Amino acid sequence: MAEFAIETIALKKKFGSFTAVNALNLKIRKGELFGFLGPNGAGKTTTMRMLTTLTPPTEGKASVAGFDIEGESEHVRSRIGVVPQSFALLEELTPMENLWFIGELYSMAGEEVEASISK
Repeated sequence: MAEFAIETIALKKKFGSFTAVNALNLKIRKGELFGFLGPNGAGKTTTMRMLTTLTPPTEGKASVAGFDIEGESEHVRSRIGVVPQSFALLEELTPMENLWFIGELYSMAGEEVEASISK
C-alpha cells in the first residue's frame, strides 16, 4: 500500500516554450485535505490534468494511489473520480465524441462503449 495518496517528484509540463508547471514536488497523505489555490495560469488545471492521466508530463514522476500516472494510467483511472467544472470535458467535441472519450478514459472496449451509449 502506498504511503501517499498523491506524490509528485519534479513534475513539469511545457507547451512549446511555455512552462505551465515547473518541477512540482507534492506529498499528500491518505485522508489529508488539500486544495490548489492560485491565479489563472498558475498551473492548477494542468497539474490536475496530469494527475488524472489526461495529459502526460513533460518531465518528472507522479503517482496516485501508489500507481504511476504514465505507466499505470488504467489503475489510476480506476481509483479516481473527476467532476469537471462544465459538463463537456472537451467543449470542442460533440456529445457523442465526449461519450467515446470518457469510454476511452476507462479503457472500455468499443463494443462496451456502443452498448453503454445505446442505453
